[in-house]
Amino acid sequence: MKYVVIGGDAAGMSAAMQIIRQDDNAKVTTLEMGEYYSYAQCGLPYAVGGLVKGGLDDLVAREVETFREKYGIDARVNHEVKHVDIDEKVVSGDGFNIPYDRLLIATGASPIVPDWEGVDLDGIHSIKTIPDTETIMNDMKKDPRHIVVIGGGYIGLEMAENFVEQGKKVTLIQRGPQLGTIFDKEMAKLIHEEATDHGVNLLLNEEVKGFKGEDRVQEVITDKQTIKADMVIVAIGVKPNTHFLKETGIHLHESGAIKVNAYMETNIKDVYAAGDCATQYHRIKEHDDFIPLGTHANKQGRIAGLNMAGSTRTFKGIVGTSILKFFSLTLGRCGLSQKEADALHFPTVIVDAEIPHHATYYPGAEVLTIRLMYQRHTEQLLGAQIIGKEGVDKRVDVLATALYHKMTMEDLENLDLAYAPPYNGVWDPIQQAARRRG
Repeated sequence: MKYVVIGGDAAGMSAAMQIIRQDDNAKVTTLEMGEYYSYAQCGLPYAVGGLVKGGLDDLVAREVETFREKYGIDARVNHEVKHVDIDEKVVSGDGFNIPYDRLLIATGASPIVPDWEGVDLDGIHSIKTIPDTETIMNDMKKDPRHIVVIGGGYIGLEMAENFVEQGKKVTLIQRGPQLGTIFDKEMAKLIHEEATDHGVNLLLNEEVKGFKGEDRVQEVITDKQTIKADMVIVAIGVKPNTHFLKETGIHLHESGAIKVNAYMETNIKDVYAAGDCATQYHRIKEHDDFIPLGTHANKQGRIAGLNMAGSTRTFKGIVGTSILKFFSLTLGRCGLSQKEADALHFPTVIVDAEIPHHATYYPGAEVLTIRLMYQRHTEQLLGAQIIGKEGVDKRVDVLATALYHKMTMEDLENLDLAYAPPYNGVWDPIQQAARRRG
């Protein structure tokens, strides 16, 4: 059986490894358009910040030679697939044509960079790959003092933090009214305060129009002003790498991601997709969504590989869980935001609370700002957002588990959660919040 995997990172190599383990006769070819396999994209901002002590090498989980020599995978680099012939079952690019019996598309996503005037000037970067990060780190050796970050999502916030921690003057531009748009506006105020408290020049409701400079960027032009810039990071989102599939008949989501079923199958026989180029079923929304994260990519890749090799395994879906460190705060959320719930016409009730993360008589208690949202008639939990300095991750994971199992607010009260004064109160903060519902 000839298996071809397009993409050599999380989803692609998770699938390839499962195929090798499940099918003793498998002939697996993986095609990566870059030069790196299996690396931790989420660690890239921290490499720029100097927190990854071993440098970018520490972010590579397995070298390409390992896949070739240890596992017998025909792992190729600098092989960009430009066409898929679903009738002849062949993938092709510059100088190669490779037949397949079963195909996995795991091409990931790329940063969105608008066609702004001057966007090609030196010093303007996006960050998604190891080469991207190497370029930024080399540029940092020129000691840029004024850095502009465009975009207030996860990558933008992480990059802003890491630059500030290196003593840079950072301006953060967000086109809309708030940072962290996956949070409700009431919670986003805490993010804004944290940014300004750490010296970030925060510009909301401001739109970038272009850049000026002599070969290298010197200014960012917005609809309101001109901003000095020695370096610019563009972090306004990503788009699935599916442009080469337009003539295949493969069904795409409105986001451009490939539509897949629970088995990671597309609508074309023997063609699968997984990771940041594919959809994810959202268990609360009860429809396909596009939330590209490494956690989903690894799970979907593993499931795709098992199914391609003849096993039967389904992807159970997501509940929109994510977490972020931003200076002294941890920002966590799962389920739906108020905006998402309104779009789905869910009748909702919201509980807001500020509760210490452990027993107040034990030293070091920090306040958790908690927002729980539930369905008015059934009291089913629909979403949760927590921001604080300590204890956020523990609660978000409990709430994500509750969302996965469609638990109610009363169910939250009844959970048997760990308690000792250094870690918790006799009633966990999320249970205390649940008890405050009307």
